[in-house]
Amino acid sequence: MNHALHKAVEAVLRDAAARAVMPHYQRLESHQIDAKAADDVVTVADKEAELILAEGLAQLLPEATIVGEEAAHADPALLDRLGDALCWIIDPIDGTNNFAAGRPPFGLMVALAEAGETIAGWIYDPLRDRLVHAERGQGAWIDGERITARTTGEDPPVAAISLVFMDQAKRAAMKDHIAPYYSLVDIPRCAAEQYPRLVLGVNDLSIFERTLAWDHAPGVLFVNEAGGKVARPDGRPYRVDEAHMPGLIGAASEALWDGLAERLAQLPDQGNTSPRA
Repeated sequence: MNHALHKAVEAVLRDAAARAVMPHYQRLESHQIDAKAADDVVTVADKEAELILAEGLAQLLPEATIVGEEAAHADPALLDRLGDALCWIIDPIDGTNNFAAGRPPFGLMVALAEAGETIAGWIYDPLRDRLVHAERGQGAWIDGERITARTTGEDPPVAAISLVFMDQAKRAAMKDHIAPYYSLVDIPRCAAEQYPRLVLGVNDLSIFERTLAWDHAPGVLFVNEAGGKVARPDGRPYRVDEAHMPGLIGAASEALWDGLAERLAQLPDQGNTSPRA
């Protein structure tokens, strides 16, 4: 990927944030917020931002498919395009529940995938004016500075475990057999914030159950390119065209990842080997 394309994507993200996201922040009215599913909302800002992002990205690589979160919600058949030769993946506002409540964190996320594998990703936090970027095989950056993942140095390690989309049996197993070995912190309900925390020495580990492409493609690449590790619990790499599958472990180091993966592998059978995503 050339520098010009990276800067062009950055410009599209900033434009969407400036025109569609920040004007609505802490100014939403009730009719501008709709329930999309249980404990999941969409706002007018999500819809406006996705249109701006899709239009801008289409001009950069006209040959690439575009799969946006809100477009895929309206037309689930779009999910079948995630494995296309080139595919832009858009999360117009990650952390929409936070955004709708008028509080941070939230962010705009874009990824570029090639035949199901993420090759570049961007996460923009408009409140901090922080741009996270990664490119396959080329490293990870925050605001243009190359970055390497660092651990918190805490003992026990700091873990943010998302129980939101786990079934009851798996939640109980996590609390009984995983939680005692870690210092637990609240999840931010925002992957655009959680993944940077794994690189910046804020959190050591995360467990994600639902692994939708727009939520995870940019962050997985970012952590891996920074020298941390994000992968399926069995060690397989994350692919955007397998985003219906549950389960991801994120870690600030390979050693931390290995330790948590080993503990997860020893969990007692919960009677459901394929929890819902």
